[in-house]
Amino acid sequence: MQLKTVSVALPRDVPHGDRTVSTGIFKTAVNGPVRVLTEQLEGDGQADRVHHGGPDKAVYAYSLDHYAWWRQQLGRDDLVPGHFGENLTIAGLDENELCLGDQLAIGSARFVVTQPRVPCFKLGLRFGDADMPKRFADSLRCGAYLRVLEPGSIEAGDRVQRVARGHDRIAIGPVFHAYLHPNEPAAQALLARALTVPELSAEWHSSIERRLARRHADGLSPGNGEAP
Repeated sequence: MQLKTVSVALPRDVPHGDRTVSTGIFKTAVNGPVRVLTEQLEGDGQADRVHHGGPDKAVYAYSLDHYAWWRQQLGRDDLVPGHFGENLTIAGLDENELCLGDQLAIGSARFVVTQPRVPCFKLGLRFGDADMPKRFADSLRCGAYLRVLEPGSIEAGDRVQRVARGHDRIAIGPVFHAYLHPNEPAAQALLARALTVPELSAEWHSSIERRLARRHADGLSPGNGEAP
């Protein structure tokens, strides 16, 4: 894998219906080295610290390989790295290969994968399309949030090296599908396995526990193959 683009943005106000919201999703590419801090890249910021940012979601990585597919699907030729709000646009990132808990070395910094990205309405603002969050989720091209293990410096062109594998090797693509479709027979077992990954974000850990608890309250256990 290779880091193709590093993008950052500070929050700015944008219109949303009859109100204004603040968002840091409008990322732009940075030339030269960028410092990796403990909870973000230098020059980057999040407007909503409840749902974005923090240690578990310090940096967002997305695959450069998805851009050609999206250009075709959306009929747009204006999509450039950073358009999905990602900090790191990485060639070769594959959601079916990258796993929860995988550790990545980039430049002099080191990161760990904590969860897939669940889109919110602000992705629709970025694309000027309110349906974009659903399209994004349905595509399963979710990218990954990263926690910073070792601050350092990164730059476009750096090699992205997986230096350690996550517990149980649970790929972020399948677990994202399971999260979106928790009533499918295999989803419950996969979500339960995800809870055993120490690096799983606290937010996703709590959310998965709630989903499993609802199923158990209905008398359905993970992997029993029953439909809702």
